[in-house]
Amino acid sequence: MLQKNEDVERHRAFSRRGLLLGGAQALLLAGLAGRMYYLQVVESDRYQTLAEDNRINLRLLPPPRGRILDRFGYALASNRQNFRVVLVREQAGDVERVLKALSQLIVLEDYDHKRVLREVSRKRGFVPVVVRENLSWSEASRVEVNGPDLPGVSIEMGEIRDYPYGASMSQVLGYVAAVAERDLTGDPLLELPGFRIGKNGIEQKYDLDLRGSAGNSQIEVNAYGRVIRELKREEGKPGDELVLTVDGGLQTFVHQRLMSEKSASAVVMDIENGDVLALGSVPSYDPNAFNIGLTVKQWNDLINDPLKPLTNKAVSGLYAPGSTFKMVVALAALKAGISPEHRVFCPGHMTLGRARFHCWKRHGHGWMNMIEGIKHSCDVYFYEVSRKVGVDNIAAMARQFGLGEPVGIDLYGEKGGVIPTRDWKLANIGEPWQGGETLVASIGQGFVLTTPLQLAVMTARLATGKAVTPRLTRGVRAEVEGGDPPTPDFAPLDIPEGHMRLMHEAMDAVSNHPRGTAYRARIEDEGWELAGKTGTSQVRRITMAERAAGVTKNEHLPWRRRDHALFVCYAPVHKPRYCCAVVVEHGGGGSKVAAPIARDIMIEVQRRDPAARPSLPIVASGPAVRQG
Repeated sequence: MLQKNEDVERHRAFSRRGLLLGGAQALLLAGLAGRMYYLQVVESDRYQTLAEDNRINLRLLPPPRGRILDRFGYALASNRQNFRVVLVREQAGDVERVLKALSQLIVLEDYDHKRVLREVSRKRGFVPVVVRENLSWSEASRVEVNGPDLPGVSIEMGEIRDYPYGASMSQVLGYVAAVAERDLTGDPLLELPGFRIGKNGIEQKYDLDLRGSAGNSQIEVNAYGRVIRELKREEGKPGDELVLTVDGGLQTFVHQRLMSEKSASAVVMDIENGDVLALGSVPSYDPNAFNIGLTVKQWNDLINDPLKPLTNKAVSGLYAPGSTFKMVVALAALKAGISPEHRVFCPGHMTLGRARFHCWKRHGHGWMNMIEGIKHSCDVYFYEVSRKVGVDNIAAMARQFGLGEPVGIDLYGEKGGVIPTRDWKLANIGEPWQGGETLVASIGQGFVLTTPLQLAVMTARLATGKAVTPRLTRGVRAEVEGGDPPTPDFAPLDIPEGHMRLMHEAMDAVSNHPRGTAYRARIEDEGWELAGKTGTSQVRRITMAERAAGVTKNEHLPWRRRDHALFVCYAPVHKPRYCCAVVVEHGGGGSKVAAPIARDIMIEVQRRDPAARPSLPIVASGPAVRQG
């Protein structure tokens, strides 16, 4: 009986244990089922997204950079195909052997070999490494044809900036180059390999507009990150197409004409609307070289060149305007009440205190009135007149003509120049103004400094009597395709019409009277005649010993000690439409050097007559010299 009771108790204990174990198992299974339901049903969308993110990579695609067009729709900056050869290490096997075989087909420098070996050692085996960019079509073809013997090597195609006008447009357009660390702003586009941004000129000024918006590509990858296939691709939005006021063909002509000098600049404007038709500066540089990549030596050669090819002298070069400034002084004299018939005798010099101030003509001009003083460019006449007018009145008149401050063109680096006054000298130099400094300023020397662009603006205002302001861009192409923008309504200058007519008569005499200083550089074609003013600005003071020895001519001096040559003009004389300013560094006399250049440019601009032609009739990628 005792044994039977023990068996019953043991059975009951076993049953309780089994029940507890079964309950625990059931609870565990229920929890597992609940968790599976939660993951697969409740959280299914979330984990599906995570799985997709692990399988799909989203890559940014650089957008095509917007083109830059001239006023007639010809491409000044566009994009061209860029062939590059890439190598995948895990497919290549012996990388050095493949590079050696590749070097038999295309040029590979020692630097390229070392760079590729360094990059393949740092990157995962399936990641492509660029061996060389900017392959020609024939080079790319040779690599493709020999593909079976080049394991892991392939040709990829992208886009790179192209400047069909080369050096002739570089000072206007600037260039694009790789993104430097200081350029990073958080925009992911800037971190893309090979992405380039504007570094100078219009490319820099309008970089954000030209850059466009990035596209994207969805790439399926495996667990190791290797690309399997492209699932979806959305191209980027191209940058805006920007239309300039420049005439590409005229710009090319101006550049070629200036190339006869070591260092020179020129600006051509439409005086009615302020359009800058050409803006040249030499020496220049080829902006395409920056796309390919400059070597350290090439970059050092550019930045250390004493002729400063990277500087746009037309907007950044500061020069004493010399006698081209005399119309401003004459207008200040007229405003001060000095009669245009006021006569001054020029014996070749003038004495003020113990100082002697010379005229450019050693033996003098004799008796001069205002028009004759400008026609013959008599320095003594303006010495005498400026003493009566004063430097502050001259400065006030100069500012009406756009001198002494930036004129606001769409280029970085524009200089404002200097138009001195008594207060200016005291504030900047800490010394009071001297009487002799007024005399020097009256002939555009001393502290007076201007840019070629300012001289062109001055000339446009002289020709029109209005506050003409230059413009270099006409806007985005979509905005200007409908026709030319309206002509700006420039405000009239606070100068009597009679005074302006006197200046026109004087500038006409400079170029078209047999005794005018620029008569030899006149335009003889009827209806195309120009009116101008010569200028020669000294870069050094001629000593009395040099004068006594006869060392006064530029050809007697080293190039860097010679005078700058200047000339400003407008044409046609009887119905002005275009103006031009030319500065030749250390060129010598304005009448001998700068005036013939300006004459040739004015003949060309009137032959082309860009103002009479409709803008944007076509869109092409070739040089605008094809316009005829």
